[in-house]
Amino acid sequence: MSVVAVVLTALMFVLLGPVAAHAGAGPRDTGSQPVDSYANAIRQSVWVDTGLDGDRDGKTDRVAADIIRPSEPAAAGRQVPVIMDASPYYSCCGRGNESQVKTYDQSGNPVGFPLYYDNYFVPRGYAVVLVDLAGTDRSDGCVDVGGASDITSAKAVIDWLNGRATAYTTRTGSTTAQAGWSNGSVGMIGKSWDGTVANGVAATGVEGLKTIVDISGISSWYDYYFAQGAALYDGGPDELASEVESSGAQSHCSAEEQALRDGAPRNGDWTSAWQDRDYYANASKVKASVFVAQGMQDLNVRTKNFGQWWNALAANGVQRKIWLSQTGHVDPFDYRRSDWVDTLHQWFDHYLMGVDNGVQSQPMADIERTPDHWSTDPVWPAPGTAATQVGLKASGTNGLGSLSAGAPPASGTERYTDNPAQDEDDWAAQADQATASKVSFTTGTLASDLRLSGGGTVTLTATPTTTSAHLSAVLVDLGPATIRNYEDGAEGITTLNTRSCWGDSTSGDSACYLDTAADTENVQQTVFSRGWADLGHYDPSLHGVSLTPGKPYTITIQLASTDHVVPAGHRLALIVAGTDNGLIVAPSTKPTISVDLSRSSADLPLVGGLPALAHALRGGSGHHHPTATTPAATPSRGPAAALPTSQAARLR
Repeated sequence: MSVVAVVLTALMFVLLGPVAAHAGAGPRDTGSQPVDSYANAIRQSVWVDTGLDGDRDGKTDRVAADIIRPSEPAAAGRQVPVIMDASPYYSCCGRGNESQVKTYDQSGNPVGFPLYYDNYFVPRGYAVVLVDLAGTDRSDGCVDVGGASDITSAKAVIDWLNGRATAYTTRTGSTTAQAGWSNGSVGMIGKSWDGTVANGVAATGVEGLKTIVDISGISSWYDYYFAQGAALYDGGPDELASEVESSGAQSHCSAEEQALRDGAPRNGDWTSAWQDRDYYANASKVKASVFVAQGMQDLNVRTKNFGQWWNALAANGVQRKIWLSQTGHVDPFDYRRSDWVDTLHQWFDHYLMGVDNGVQSQPMADIERTPDHWSTDPVWPAPGTAATQVGLKASGTNGLGSLSAGAPPASGTERYTDNPAQDEDDWAAQADQATASKVSFTTGTLASDLRLSGGGTVTLTATPTTTSAHLSAVLVDLGPATIRNYEDGAEGITTLNTRSCWGDSTSGDSACYLDTAADTENVQQTVFSRGWADLGHYDPSLHGVSLTPGKPYTITIQLASTDHVVPAGHRLALIVAGTDNGLIVAPSTKPTISVDLSRSSADLPLVGGLPALAHALRGGSGHHHPTATTPAATPSRGPAAALPTSQAARLR
């Protein structure tokens, strides 16, 4: 080879090497590699003009965006994609299992970026942008809990990254900041409120947002605070806003907080404020791919939120993927760390860098069957799933009934009296006992596994004795199992004393995080799907009425989405009761409810449909009601007792 050829070859390697390292070639690329320096990365802050004046000071609000990006592509004139997490928690409450907050040097320059996204992805050629929502940390404006201020805070940053908005180098100055280093491709990620914002921004259809990773996010803020009219929490969004606002926002956002109180009345009625915060209604606008991760025992952001979002995305042909764990409100980084980071890496490489790694062709769903044991499905809900009508039959002993395949003509009435001191654990433990506070409908012992995949409904014709009534319906797997201890404060994980590292570190930002392990417990029954409602909100319009005692009302209760296998040898139970203590707020009265079985049934998402149910019931042992007496109350494990009382702590 000539000297000229050698020089040209060397020059091409210098110029093209980093590109090949990031994008590669081949039918199944290995993806981006950690070839850029984390220590030498560019760290900067900008303030993006949102165009809003939420704090009503006569000036448009600017939101702070802290940026870390590799210096090598910048020096070579190459643009990079962006991973973005927009959050209200960067100063008040922290992010992740270790509650990390942003840190800055004495000049206000960013030093510490919460979570591992920067440590892991910046060396691989990504920029990471952490946005303070309006009214929080270093941003102007007011918190409006899922409304225009929240969503525009993040959308404006995407617009700036694509040359459609203006940013400044300081909060109040006039020197503009350019985003010429960005190639315009953005992936949003976040847990809880952060994931909620990602959902809301995706539902605007903003150009440049290529993918979102929604970890335990809300798809409709109404469904965070209410379940068909029944209040899930005592407080409202105005209280949540006050918990995350910066000190500056607290002094001048009283008008916004009043608007939140007025728009979100505690009577459970649907209002225009809830409509403005209903993202799944705008799923037809979503252009980004969506990766959902959800704990099936999440009693904070309850699983109705992911289920209705997922169904709406499917109806609109959105590319999507899902992980369903046995945990509560937990990030996958803390229950399946290595697999999560690897999958997330592939996901971002494909949708933000165009790497042909096949991630979009992998099984759509990963589902945790028992602690740390996972199965996959090509699509979700599982292939062959069908809404299957299940009959509710009386057994001759009030409070004890049975489930039957199909819904043959039935007669009879079951009744119970609301006992707000009891919860779903009490009911499940007493499923085979006649108690005054609930009605149990059970199968016999199943002859084969019975899988439920997705969400179901329970339709009840109920007659109350008072002017208000709450209803609960829960599905229970009756049989011994080892499950994650989701009702404990850590919601199914144990934090260990060891650490593992995920990327590169500096003295001000460590890539090493405390390891975790599954926290398990042995149980005799497992509640795996739930639904709650206020009977006065029986109309789908969700405008409540005062009930007429003695008058029957028909209501369809939506059961939260899940994926659960009731194994052969176990039994399936549907329990209908009143207030689920700790999970819904009790009504003002304690009614006795009569349920007309001839006008009541359940529709369950059974894999294999009616034939699968008939096969599982074949040879079953029939009713299993060892006693018809009322036993002493079983101590409750108190599912909601483990949840933090602060709304901000609860929703992080």
